[in-house]
Amino acid sequence: MMREQPVIIVGAGPSGLATAACLSLHSVPYIILEREDCFASLWKKYAYDRLQLHLDKQFCVLPHMPFPESYPRFISKKQFVSYLDDYVSHFKISPLYRRCVELAKFDEASKKWIVKARNLGSAEVEEFTGGFLAVASGEASNPYTPEIEGLNTFPGDVLHSTQFRNGKAFRDQNVLVVGSGNSGMEIALDLANHGANTSMVVRSPVHILSKEMVYLGLIMLKYIPVNIVDSLMVMLSKLVYGDLTKFGITRPKEGPFFMKVAYGKYPVFDVGTYNKIKSREIQVLPGISSIKGSVVVLENGKTHPFDTIVFCTGFKRSTNIWLKEQGDDYLLNDDGIPKPSFPNHWKGKNGLYCVGLSRRGLYGASADAQNIANDINSLL
Repeated sequence: MMREQPVIIVGAGPSGLATAACLSLHSVPYIILEREDCFASLWKKYAYDRLQLHLDKQFCVLPHMPFPESYPRFISKKQFVSYLDDYVSHFKISPLYRRCVELAKFDEASKKWIVKARNLGSAEVEEFTGGFLAVASGEASNPYTPEIEGLNTFPGDVLHSTQFRNGKAFRDQNVLVVGSGNSGMEIALDLANHGANTSMVVRSPVHILSKEMVYLGLIMLKYIPVNIVDSLMVMLSKLVYGDLTKFGITRPKEGPFFMKVAYGKYPVFDVGTYNKIKSREIQVLPGISSIKGSVVVLENGKTHPFDTIVFCTGFKRSTNIWLKEQGDDYLLNDDGIPKPSFPNHWKGKNGLYCVGLSRRGLYGASADAQNIANDINSLL
């Protein structure tokens, strides 16, 4: 096996696959390392059944291969996975699977990146070298569950959103969904649709927008400053959804597109959850104070019994553990997010790049991949 190539890509999600495809078009050889046993594992193994891409397909296509013409505007998980299967075979991408990267550092003497990855099959540590390193390990790498006092005393099932498929098994159960991002909102909807008694913890202020509003906003952002677009989005949201405080939901003071770029916090794309909250089929609760057996104690002092808790509390990135950058001028911060601001976020020093970490979704990842491949090609 070739352990040295010009480029080492860490991660075979859509970002890594897009980078591999763009490098292939320039005939630049690469190695792609993936810790799971398949590419796009988040989509193939860790996503709930009803998931659809929240953005119009024009914002989700990967470089150099359009979606099939038969695909609808908003693509299902199954359709996107099928597209990725075709993408990998079309560009002849062959990741090395079950390789968990433990260290990546730049060697000043050889002017190359040395990457050490544990082969999860043999447990051996393998070494790879390359002149360029592309970090494509994603914004959603390690599932995060917050520490809550007494959680270990809860006798029911405790799931992370990555373990949830659909609500069929939860009919007539009292289920608590923790987290009010898009996963939380959709999983709560799916539970309610399947007859679960669904409650949802909403601690932070949240923007609720329709897919059509977001589409309009993204088109307008090409021509109009973000603060004006945000003002319009909030106005439309108020017109459509009205006063949310009576349901226990507040709107943030900052606008939805500003928050997306500044904090990586997406607005909620309403796919039917709002109507369930409005009809009280989904009950909105404040934050959790503690858990005592099957009883959840809320910050307002009230208690509710539950059979199952689903944590839709996101992910933590692990790049800060294995990526060793030199000097003070780091490309990625401790959260695994680029320190340079858009549009200069994708390139670091000594041939270091990051793909799909700009909080701009698949659209941003595709742009990063093309920039990186073009840059590497110009340097070889």
